[in-house]
Amino acid sequence: MGPATGLSFDDALQAILEQVGASSPAVERVPLEAALGRALADDISSRIALPPWDNAGMDGYALKKADVLGASAASPRSLPVIGTSMAGADPTTLPWVQQGTAIRIMTGAPMPPGADAVVRVEDTDGGEAVVVVRSDRDVHGRGNVRPRGEDIAANAVVFTRGTTLRAAHLGALASIGVGTVPVFRRPRVTIVSSGDELVLLDQFDDVLAGHRIVSSSSYALPALLRGAGADVTMAPLVPDTLEALTASLASALDGGCDLLVTTGGVSVGAHDYTRDALAHLGGSQRFWRARIRPGGPIGTGLVRHVPWLGLPGNPVSTMVTGALFAWPLIRKLGGHAGAQHARIPVRMMDQAETPANLTYFLRVSLQVGVDGMLEGRLSGAQGSNLLRSMALADALLEVPESTMRVDAGTLMRAILLPDAPPLLSHSQSVVP
Repeated sequence: MGPATGLSFDDALQAILEQVGASSPAVERVPLEAALGRALADDISSRIALPPWDNAGMDGYALKKADVLGASAASPRSLPVIGTSMAGADPTTLPWVQQGTAIRIMTGAPMPPGADAVVRVEDTDGGEAVVVVRSDRDVHGRGNVRPRGEDIAANAVVFTRGTTLRAAHLGALASIGVGTVPVFRRPRVTIVSSGDELVLLDQFDDVLAGHRIVSSSSYALPALLRGAGADVTMAPLVPDTLEALTASLASALDGGCDLLVTTGGVSVGAHDYTRDALAHLGGSQRFWRARIRPGGPIGTGLVRHVPWLGLPGNPVSTMVTGALFAWPLIRKLGGHAGAQHARIPVRMMDQAETPANLTYFLRVSLQVGVDGMLEGRLSGAQGSNLLRSMALADALLEVPESTMRVDAGTLMRAILLPDAPPLLSHSQSVVP
């Protein structure tokens, strides 16, 4: 039986992710500073509690709650100040707070023994020898005390295997003394692009002469996949012959890669040799073609036990399928726990026609409406060769197969592009 054809988007993504299987990538230890964006290869437990002792949540005075209950401007309480607790102080050296006494304390400083509340300095006269407390509002409940272990308990699992490490994770790991981190190795990805018409920038004179076009995907696709966490190798451009493509694919596999990505050559043209080249190398194909636009000519399979992902050659189709399929595949190869796209609600501000019985992914720019809802507008013409509209897009608006037209004001779902800017501007009007 030959490979499946015409899969839906969700079925195609599932088939691509299943090519990886359940095997785990190799593990390495890296310094904490180099762990940003990597996936944890093991659970991380803390040797200490955080905070390591009860401490003050406000600048003020540590005291016993019972001593100031009922305090007000009309009925203040006066307490002698017997010491000071500063941030970084040794809690074992602090005097004991006896009934009717107080200790001046700073935010984050350890609570002295005997005290069970902190009154803010704003609710006192700020006295140094004797403090006058004019309100008891802060001594109810926790009393501005941060308990030991409130953030992290000793011996507790802090982060689990597969967690993608962001900036705050690094801060939390540093706070519990983790200097090196076990992470999964970055997936090694080799990209092979074919096309007699393609050149790199060092041959731009041929472009100016009208003989060739720049292989824009040779620059855009590696950048996209590096953003997913891959170590990317771009093979030399391959001419449109079966022999040259087979040799290039064999060289990529011999060089050692965790994922082989091809662009172009997966359609039905006279010079589309990718599937034949893979067959010459003993490869198997899981499917080819999906019911999407752009990016229908896409395929996946295994060759020499290495997953292969075949992306279409048109620049926008390459980038769209790279975001939709290659990005989550690389995340799974890199050991990250999450490999599925989040679909977010977007109110479409433009009208769009989608006449074919396919799932369309329209390039849209996003802004925040005055009511807080994300609004989408077409980022430009939607042809699969028009790369500028891809560069201006923040998301891919998903239009289901059953929808032939999207009217302005329609609430739709969209997939954020992985390298979209995190902050969006506000619009000046609301959908009528």
